[in-house]
This record gives sequence, C-alpha cells and structure tokens, in this order.
Amino acid sequence: MGDEGGPGDYLPALNEKAAPNLRYASDRGSDSALSFPSKKLIRSLRAAAAGLSVLLLTSSAYAINSATSVFSRDATPASGSYSLQLFVYAITIGIFLVVGGLGTYAVIKFRAKPGDDKSEPVQIFGSNQIELSWTIIPILIVVVLFLTSARMIFAVQDAKQPVNSVKVTAIGHQFWWEFQYPDYGFTTANELHVPVSDPKTPTPTFLKLSSADVIHSFWVPRLAGKTDMIPARVNEMWIDPYKPGMYLGQCNQYCGTEHAKMLLRVYVQPRAEFDAWARNQQKAAADVAEARAGRDVFESQSCINCHAVKGTIANGRFGPDLTHLMSRDTIAAGAAQNTPDNLRRWIENPEVFKSGSNMPAMNLSPEQLTQVTAYLSTLK
Repeated sequence: MGDEGGPGDYLPALNEKAAPNLRYASDRGSDSALSFPSKKLIRSLRAAAAGLSVLLLTSSAYAINSATSVFSRDATPASGSYSLQLFVYAITIGIFLVVGGLGTYAVIKFRAKPGDDKSEPVQIFGSNQIELSWTIIPILIVVVLFLTSARMIFAVQDAKQPVNSVKVTAIGHQFWWEFQYPDYGFTTANELHVPVSDPKTPTPTFLKLSSADVIHSFWVPRLAGKTDMIPARVNEMWIDPYKPGMYLGQCNQYCGTEHAKMLLRVYVQPRAEFDAWARNQQKAAADVAEARAGRDVFESQSCINCHAVKGTIANGRFGPDLTHLMSRDTIAAGAAQNTPDNLRRWIENPEVFKSGSNMPAMNLSPEQLTQVTAYLSTLK
C-alpha cells in the first residue's frame, strides 16, 4: 500500500499524457509558440462561424418574406410593435457589442504570452465608479424599455372606436374559429373578412375575443400582436389593414392535439367587395332540388346537432356554421383546400386531415356520402 503512492504522484503524469498541448511555450523553450488552440481547431471554428452566418442570413431573408413575418406590417398595431422591436433590437445589439467588445479586448490584450511568469495579476477591489456604472446603467435600460413598451401598449388599447368600424365577435373552439358579425346578423367560421381601412376614411375592425373551451390565442402577425381568448372572459383588439389581400395567422396558445392545424385566414377587401360578401352571408342557404336527397340525409343524421344551416332545421352550435360553406377557400380550419373531393374525404373520415378532430366519422354509406357531399357543395 505504501509503495503505490498518493494522487499527487500520478496525476501530473496523467495530465501530461492526456493533454500535452496545454503546456505553455515557456515550458518548451522561449522560441516555441503556443500549440493550443491548434490550427485545425481554428479552421473548424472559422468554418462553423461562416456556416452560422449563412444560416442567419438565409433565415432572416425567409422571415422577412414569410406570409406570417412580424417584420411585414400592414396595420397600425403591427407597425407599433415593429417600431418597438427595432428600438429593443438597437439597445440589445448595443449591449452585445459593448460587452462582447470589452471581452474580446480583454482576451487579446491579457492573453498568456511566452515568457509570462504565470503569477496572478493585480486585483482591484472596491471601485465605486465601476460598481455604480454596472448598477445604474442596467436600471436605466430597463426603465427605458418599460416606458416605451407601456406607451405602445396603452396607445393600442386606448384607441377610440369610430362609428363606422366593423364589429366582430371571435370565439375560439377546439380546433376552429367562430366569427359573429352582430351588426350584420350572421355567423361564419375560420375565414375572417374585413374591409380595407383607407387612411382618408379609416374603417378599423374591432374584435371581441373569447373561448368556448380552453385558452386560445388570436394571432395574425402582419396585422397585430397576439391576444389570448379565455373562457368566461372577453378581451378586445382591433386591426386596420392598409392593403387588400389575404393574411395568414393561427392559434398561438397550445390548445390540444390539433393546435398546429388551428389555422386562420383574414381577407381584407375593398369596401364594396366586403359589402357584397356580407350581403351574400346574410342570405339563407340555397335550396337546390337536385341536392334534396343529400339535404334529407344531412338532416336525418346527428350533423344538425353540431352544425347550423340557415333556412333549415339544422341549428347546432358546437361546430362551424355551414350556411355558406362553399364560399370559403378551406375546410377544417385551413387544414385542407375546400374542394368536393376533400370535402367528401373530410365527411367520410375527419382523421384524414385532423387526427385529433372532435368531429366524428358518421359511417355513411357510399351513396349517402355522395348525396351529402353534393348537398354541401350547393351551400355557396
């Protein structure tokens, strides 16, 4: 036992064998250079930095051009958020440059050099100037960020509601959206239509947000920030899109299995086009004689317990209103294009498009399936 020696006898030998490159040049002679980090490691780090730069540039370009980019702002609330983002980015980048620059300077200036005696450098204690600077400067930064954020939030929340604004009640469901237009007297689903807001005659859309089951979050990045939809509570937000077009969004709060497929479309239309769309939505469902057999099958099934079709006995409230189903571009809250083939597949087996959908398969016969699909295809 006594001949084996203690840890102090063999640790230095192990260290020298395991990491010979960690020895300083002064240990090998004054003419030698440090071999750590190695040239191979430096080349690898340079390649990694170059790859990271390309990745950041590519992802940044994609983010800016994306249909859901927060950098593309087409309404006043989104523009306010964008301006605040730029301000925060400027401050945080400045902090990074100062801290990173000082750290880089210290690493280069005070790095180990050949011939150093390896003694501990002079330590500085009790500098009031340094301690005050790293206390006061962060406090000032936090206060500035807080005040600018609060100013933007209150500016959006305190906006006055014009008389000619469009009012919409949006209700989140698992996993679809219900949109009620109280001034127009109709309800639709998944695709929100609003008029474009001309700066000369602003026509904002004010939304009351709630939920029928769990917490959801209404988010259309190019129009406004996200707002939560909470059961038994009403939150409010507004948008005033500057340009006609289709804007994509989705639920931004995890709400269940098919949260990722709870998609949202906002169609911004010229006023005349929006008014024409609203007049069509106010009409009862078309009664097409050729589709009467499908209507009979639809009304004889439990479909009418969940769905409503204006002008029929169907007055369900648990699923989307189908009165003008075929006027929508998508079905299943944006999970699939609204085509007769997709509609048939959706009725036959909702799991095809949404594995966690609350809509059951009705187990219709092939003939009944064809008839119901033909009937629903007339609801334009």
